[in-house]
Amino acid sequence: MSGQDAYVRAGVSQRHADAAVEALVAHLARIETGKPSRVVPLPGHYASVVRVTDRLGVAFTTDGVGTKMVIAERLGRFETIGIDCIAMNVNDLVCVGAEPIALLDFILCREANPEVCDRIGLGLRRGAELAGVEIPGGEIAQVGDVVSGWELSGSAIGLVALDEIVTGARVEPGDALIGLPSSGLHANGYTLARRALADVPLDDSRLGAPLGEVLLAPTEIYVRAVLELLGSAIEVRGLAHITGDGLRNLTRLAAPVGYEIDAPLPVPAVFGLIQELGGVGEGEMYEVFNMGCGFVCVVAPADEVAALELLGTHHPGARRIGRVTDRPGEVARVG
Repeated sequence: MSGQDAYVRAGVSQRHADAAVEALVAHLARIETGKPSRVVPLPGHYASVVRVTDRLGVAFTTDGVGTKMVIAERLGRFETIGIDCIAMNVNDLVCVGAEPIALLDFILCREANPEVCDRIGLGLRRGAELAGVEIPGGEIAQVGDVVSGWELSGSAIGLVALDEIVTGARVEPGDALIGLPSSGLHANGYTLARRALADVPLDDSRLGAPLGEVLLAPTEIYVRAVLELLGSAIEVRGLAHITGDGLRNLTRLAAPVGYEIDAPLPVPAVFGLIQELGGVGEGEMYEVFNMGCGFVCVVAPADEVAALELLGTHHPGARRIGRVTDRPGEVARVG
């Protein structure tokens, strides 16, 4: 790996972010409620699970759209950004085997604008319908002293049987990695992308469509495909939402294994433009962006064909991208 030099120069340090999380969690892990903890230990996983009965767990996650909102503001187009908010949350929830059921949205703004909220609401509704979730409430905070524009985030919940939580602990060397195509950047790496593309007008069409449209392409929602996979006879051993850190997100699965990517999905042209104009090394591109692969399902070798057939009906272009290895913590690209 080459490190994230360009991302740091753009203003984002993953090392500092990791240290900040550690500092925060060091206190949260010592919370004393005076009663036994209901938290199911899933360190480093995509969502948290709390035990509510002997058999049922509630899964939680929270996320936002980050600086993708800056592009929406520049174009005055907010109708798809709500889809991203839904997607970033529910795609994480389903990684633990949970069925997402609801989300609460949180909007920060300098001053509430009914027209902008109408457009954001349109995307939230569409995303919720794609994911099969409800939005029973939310919050709008007018904080002009804190933000100058708009910020959108959400918190989602889902249900999962405690004996059906997908931790990745059953992943074994030789298992197949099935990649599901992304729609582009999704909602990660926009600070670096905006810096790299700063001199390219948003109406530039060298990518086959105006750059603004390419950058605002909404995040794919993988929930329905993955829930169908989980409900089938296929042995699902691990699920990974590919966001920041790229394919290294696979290492969040519990098994002490490695991963080899020998047949990556096609890389959308926007990533090549970012790499070229931003002077970003290939290694860093794969650390920051999804590079065309938005989700990975790990299945037993005997189930590869059946899984590909099922997933491909939802996400055409899904294919085997690699295999699990016996080299713990390593994510290698070969060929």
